[in-house]
Amino acid sequence: MPLRRGFKAYAQRLALDVREEMGIGVFAPLDPYALAELYGIAVYDLSDLPLPAEVLRHVTGPAADAFSGALIAVGTGRVIVENHAHDITRRRSTIAHEMAHVLLEHEFGLLLTGASLCGSTSATVEQEAAELSGELLVPRDAARMAAFRGWTDATVARYFRVSRRMARWRLNATGARRIVGRYHAKIPRPLSLGVTV
Repeated sequence: MPLRRGFKAYAQRLALDVREEMGIGVFAPLDPYALAELYGIAVYDLSDLPLPAEVLRHVTGPAADAFSGALIAVGTGRVIVENHAHDITRRRSTIAHEMAHVLLEHEFGLLLTGASLCGSTSATVEQEAAELSGELLVPRDAARMAAFRGWTDATVARYFRVSRRMARWRLNATGARRIVGRYHAKIPRPLSLGVTV
């Protein structure tokens, strides 16, 4: 299901507003943990919870993909629980995703993020959170600047502290590579006169 009309532009503006509020520019890496702190959202990892050892082993072991994070309503507030067994780029993405739900004021009681989708939410809400979290971590304008600099997926991932998969998605979804390709196609190549010196 496609995003509602105008949502991508809205997410771009909202992400820029959030970055301004955090005092960082469009080309700076965003710290999702600092964003959560700014909004008063406490972040816990699974080891902070009183879980039985066998449950903890299950969600951090071979089945770790089944649980990435959760946004939980606690009274009138929210907390995020993340899976500390995941690598830091995935954890940063999880926190950004959960914060996107907060920023978009999505209604919920509990949102669980797994390998693919959030549980207890609609596909539309999930797509909106994914789009905004991408804009927070690698904004459209930053992806385009990176593409004009000739940065690879790996360079973008390293700089913005995201996974290569996230970097590739942002470079493609923002049209950054397509725009750079068109730009280079329009630049006339220098003529070779075949003269050797």
